[in-house]
Amino acid sequence: MAAPAVGAPRASRLPLWLAIVVAVVCGVLMATQSRVNGEFGKRIGDGYTAAAISFGIGLVIVAVIVAFTPSARHGARTALREVRERRLPAWMLLGGIGGAVFVLSQGLASALVGVSLFTIAFIGGQTISGLVVDRVGIGPGGRRYLTPRRVLGAGIAFAVVVWSVVAHVDPEIPVWLLLLPFAAGCVQAVQQAVNGRVAAVAGSAVSSTLFNFCAGTAVLVLIALVHAGLTGGFPASLPTEWWLYLGGPLGVAFIFGLSTAVRTTGVLLLSLCSISGQLLGSIAIDLIAPGSGHGVDWTTPIAAVLVVVAVLVVSLPSRGRL
Repeated sequence: MAAPAVGAPRASRLPLWLAIVVAVVCGVLMATQSRVNGEFGKRIGDGYTAAAISFGIGLVIVAVIVAFTPSARHGARTALREVRERRLPAWMLLGGIGGAVFVLSQGLASALVGVSLFTIAFIGGQTISGLVVDRVGIGPGGRRYLTPRRVLGAGIAFAVVVWSVVAHVDPEIPVWLLLLPFAAGCVQAVQQAVNGRVAAVAGSAVSSTLFNFCAGTAVLVLIALVHAGLTGGFPASLPTEWWLYLGGPLGVAFIFGLSTAVRTTGVLLLSLCSISGQLLGSIAIDLIAPGSGHGVDWTTPIAAVLVVVAVLVVSLPSRGRL
C-alpha cells in the first residue's frame, strides 16, 4: 500500500463555520496572553525570562496531556517516523520558533505599547505572510491560489493596520517595539501552517502542539540564558499573582485550536479570523484594564470592524484566479 502523502488528512475536518468560530476565539486568547505575558515581563523586569517561563509552563502542560492520551503519543511517533522516512521535512517540527518570537515580543513590547497597538502591528505581519504562505502551499490544505476576493480582503486588513499604526504614532515608543510584533506576525503565519501540516500527518493536533512547545521552549531558554549572562543574572524573585502564569495554558489552548482549524480555513482566512478575535479581545482588555495608560481611542473599534469586513470578503467563494 502506498504511503499517505504528506499533509493528507487523517481525521475529519471542522465545518467552515466552526473553524471560523474556533479561530476567532483563539484570537481572543492570544490577546489575553499578550496582556498576561506583557505584565509578567514588566513585573520581573525581564521579558526574556518571562517568555521562557511562559513557554516552559505550556510545555509541561502539553507533555502531561500527551502522556495520558494514547492517540497523541501515537501521533507523535507517526510524525517522527514520517520525518525519518523523509515524507515530512524535519524543519516542520520547528514551528514553535514562531511561537517563541511571538511570546518574546509579548514580554518585551505589549505592556509598553498597549495590547491594542501591539495587536495591530502583529496583524500587519500576519496578514501579508498568510497570503504568501497560502500561495506557496506550506499548510495542510495545500496551495490556495490568489483570487480577487482573497487579495482584496488582505489588502483591506493591511490598509487598516497601516492607518491604525499611523494614528497611534508616539515619539516615546521606539520603532523596534512596533517592528517586533510585526515580525512575530510574519513568522506566526508560517507557524500556523507547519503546525497544521504536522497535525494532519500525525492525526492529532495535540502531537503537533507538543513539537511546537518543545522547539519554542528550547529557543527561549537559550535566549534567556544568553541574556542573563550578558546582564548579570536572572530576576531575584518572581511575582506571586497566579494569573501572571496563565500565558502557558493560554498558548496551549490557542495553538491546539489553530492547528485544528487551519486544515479547513487555510492560513489567510485563519489569520484574518484570529485577527478579528485579537482586535476584539485587545479592545476589551484595554477598555477594562488599560496598561501603562494606553486606553482605546476611536480608531481602534473602527479598525476592528474593517478587519471583520476583510474576513467576510476572504471567506466568500470566488471563481476568479490571479
